[in-house]
Amino acid sequence: MFNIVLIVIFLCLGIVSQHFRFLPDSLAQYLNRYLIYIVLPALALMYLPKIELVPELALPIASAWISFGLSWLIFGFLGKILNWVNSITGCLVITSGLANTSFVGFPIVQALYGDEGMKIALLIDQAGSFIIVSSVAVIVASIYTVEKKSKRDITKKILTFPPFLFFLIAIFMNISGYEIAGHLETLLEMIAATLTPVALTSVGLQIKISPDAFRSKFLWMGLGYKLVFIPLTILILFRFVFNLQGLMLQVSVIEMAMAPMITGSIIAITHNLEPKLASLLVGVGIPLSFLTIGIWYFILA
Repeated sequence: MFNIVLIVIFLCLGIVSQHFRFLPDSLAQYLNRYLIYIVLPALALMYLPKIELVPELALPIASAWISFGLSWLIFGFLGKILNWVNSITGCLVITSGLANTSFVGFPIVQALYGDEGMKIALLIDQAGSFIIVSSVAVIVASIYTVEKKSKRDITKKILTFPPFLFFLIAIFMNISGYEIAGHLETLLEMIAATLTPVALTSVGLQIKISPDAFRSKFLWMGLGYKLVFIPLTILILFRFVFNLQGLMLQVSVIEMAMAPMITGSIIAITHNLEPKLASLLVGVGIPLSFLTIGIWYFILA
């Protein structure tokens, strides 16, 4: 639970730091670049080569892909029929479609379901959420970005985007059976350890809390999808269609009930997809999810 305390501390630190005049106005942008160009590639090299997929874990892993796929389908459809600007649609697809399966998810799953639950949560995060945010989310961000780009420009941006490039390298390492070890692994671990404090501080710096922010229909549509709709969908689909029971069902639903992923919001922000909305979805979603996850836990018990 110490990780959850750190989440609250660094999120509040970012919010409070908005009032420190000695900090540069572009600090959040610098932090986001560090995350994109340094931390996410380090995470790819650390985790993806070690993924071991087994058939019985296919459904829990699929939960992350279902969440993102439905997010793209639903918000993409609503965006067209309701004439939303592309930046709003893209922000909701990415930020609401990705669950915070690691920084919030891991400590909660550990507390609720122990080490056996953590094994399932780890695969959901690595083979689901992390692959999506390193690849598909980048494609979605490039499609919905407010900047007008040709298909060639979008393809170039995706292929030269550091997280996606290192995603491809890490997958090749996985296929080749090569894993990073020794001093380089220690270095990657040190870099990866900065993700939570840096990302949450960055998000906090960009959160503008005001009555108008809480009246945003897009905020509550995104959180309604993330905290209520998608865990309910996974519960019904896995239990009544695929007859999944026990720990795999419980961890799958709880992981999908997590608040929006911090890294997903960073992807949206760096592509200028409604940065304020992306920050609010995380900043409001994390504390609110502590309540909704408790409800889901008792439903599953």
